[in-house]
Amino acid sequence: MKEFDTIAAIATALGEGSISVIRVSGSDAVRVVDKIYQGKKPLAAVDSHTMNYGYIVDPQTDERVDEVFCAVFHAPRTYTGEQVVEIQGHGGIVAVQRVMRLVLNHGARLAEPGEFTKRAFLNGRIDLSQAEAVIDVIRSKTDAAMKVAFRQVEGGLSKKIRELRQKMVEMLAHIEVTIDYPEHDVEDVTIQHVISEGDRIVDEIDRLLGGATTGKILREGLKTVIIGKPNVGKSSLLNALSRTNRAIVTDIEGTTRDILEEHINLRGIPLNIIDTAGIRETEDIVEKLGVERSREALEAADLVLFMIDASRPLHEIDRELAEAVKIRPTIVILNKTDLPRRADLDELRALAGDFKIVETSVATGEGMEQLERAVEDLFLSGGIEGQESTYLSNARHVALLEKAKREMGEALESARVGLTLDLVAVDVRNCWMSLGEVVGEAVADDLLDQIFSQFCLGK
Repeated sequence: MKEFDTIAAIATALGEGSISVIRVSGSDAVRVVDKIYQGKKPLAAVDSHTMNYGYIVDPQTDERVDEVFCAVFHAPRTYTGEQVVEIQGHGGIVAVQRVMRLVLNHGARLAEPGEFTKRAFLNGRIDLSQAEAVIDVIRSKTDAAMKVAFRQVEGGLSKKIRELRQKMVEMLAHIEVTIDYPEHDVEDVTIQHVISEGDRIVDEIDRLLGGATTGKILREGLKTVIIGKPNVGKSSLLNALSRTNRAIVTDIEGTTRDILEEHINLRGIPLNIIDTAGIRETEDIVEKLGVERSREALEAADLVLFMIDASRPLHEIDRELAEAVKIRPTIVILNKTDLPRRADLDELRALAGDFKIVETSVATGEGMEQLERAVEDLFLSGGIEGQESTYLSNARHVALLEKAKREMGEALESARVGLTLDLVAVDVRNCWMSLGEVVGEAVADDLLDQIFSQFCLGK
């Protein structure tokens, strides 16, 4: 375990609540807290992993500042791998800040964002991919995203990376033996071993990369844009999906003049859903600005919900929008099916092409379940419930795995065209090192600082 100074931070959100927690970690954590703790026994005399009742007392005035429980954890079986004390006091702002000041005044330093998790990594308790997954757990917007992140915290990705790296170590060992003992004349056997194992490694990397899109969706959410002519039901759809009255709904065309954004959880998929101003030609300056923003939102969309009014004949604007959305994943929504139908279904099917058409009446709720299922099927092929797949949700991991795949591909190409084994070994070693960076082998300090700076204080 590495030696660090003792750090402290408030680990719970500031505000009114039942309890607040201050986390203290470092070789002097118990000694620091003992200076301000008054209980049946000093914390230095209690067993590890015990909860101890007492008071936090200002040594200068003997004033009892708060009634607390102090949890004591001895290294190495702690979150950071160091000695840890967690002070659990009353919630609120004033009480916890008074206790925090005493902790800092008696030997601890205020922790930097993510420093507790950084120490867990530096002390070897978790690897870098597990550490990065901690922030994904904190930021999870849905149960599905939480499950994926937690599997990574538990080491799901780490295990697969280590298995791949072990295969490469064995591959390099074969190569080194062949180079060191050429008299045994097994070069052809070694090359065949490299090619067969290398192909398997590339397949495994491909499988991991195959979950990158799903992982990104679960981590960041889908930027989803509702688009269509004025008064086709876009704002009503936003309200229905978010189960709120977020958008104003009237029979007057052009009610929505700016984009509205709402974050929702749809069958485990986080959607950043945007209700846009109805697209049409207008002389109204404000509405014209809204229409322009709608077009900009469409350009940046991951998913388009293209709404058409079933109670009206298809309009030229519907045809223009159908062309505009062709390059985006799109679901066509034929709304207002509770009214007499005037839209030409054959023409609509021709406009929609391969896009799925869902018939709905947002006003009555008819078709909403089919719409939700269509979104789920489009991006998750039926969802991830019950699956144990490892989804890549981190852009750094994706980039490193793509790099590793290229390097193994170069090693295979070198082996197949008959280049010497020492040149093949260079590419295999590069691949091994790239995968090592995923779990934190040989990572630059500035990258570590950048990763852990994204964490909140106290984590």
